[in-house]
Amino acid sequence: MLSVLRRHLRKDGWTILRLSREIGVGEATVKRWLAGKGLTIDRLEAMARLCGLVLGDLAREAEDSPGELAHELTLAQEKALSSNIFLSFLFMTILNGVQPTETASDFSVPLRTMEAALARLERLALIDRLRSGKVRPLIDRTMVFRKQPLRALFEQHMKHVFFELDYSAPETTYISEVVKLSPTGQAQLADLMEHFRAQVQALADRDAQAPVAAREWVGLLSVMRKLDLSPMHQAQGDFAE
Repeated sequence: MLSVLRRHLRKDGWTILRLSREIGVGEATVKRWLAGKGLTIDRLEAMARLCGLVLGDLAREAEDSPGELAHELTLAQEKALSSNIFLSFLFMTILNGVQPTETASDFSVPLRTMEAALARLERLALIDRLRSGKVRPLIDRTMVFRKQPLRALFEQHMKHVFFELDYSAPETTYISEVVKLSPTGQAQLADLMEHFRAQVQALADRDAQAPVAAREWVGLLSVMRKLDLSPMHQAQGDFAE
């Protein structure tokens, strides 16, 4: 149950500092509790409530839980996923809580094709198929692609989707900001982006449970990079006498 709770806390963006402030105890105490030391049922329940859960939810999820999830894909797993765009997309949908039956319905995937893809993911130790018929990931959804294969796959299949957008169109939602940051500030910004990703995942989880109209697949890209300021220098010539 504690393992399940830790996973939900990470997913919802609850850091040690944030937990200590919310509960009113020191950071060291929170660390001990999350390690299972001095953790009572009342304290476990109090932290579960921060994720909108009760003890029964933790118990039911723990019953089918694979324990601690891997936080990074192996190079072999990334290479296998990058070999087929559908395989990688299917894995990402499972990672984000969408069952294969829903994906099959959305994209009219034949049963044989879906079964073959799931069997491949299972052989790669990326998913586990439960007796209930549902599928669960064996990788933490907060993992980051740190190796080349999946980054190359994104470069080939997804990058153009974002860079060919008509950013003047009213249906395109985007934000843009320019700031000046030290290396430390840039690292903190990268952490904020990861926190934002966790918030997006939590939003998708809540939205999936809400009695709303049909949902659609949307893409989101967060990017940070050093700016090429040469166009700014060249534009200064427009004001030269």
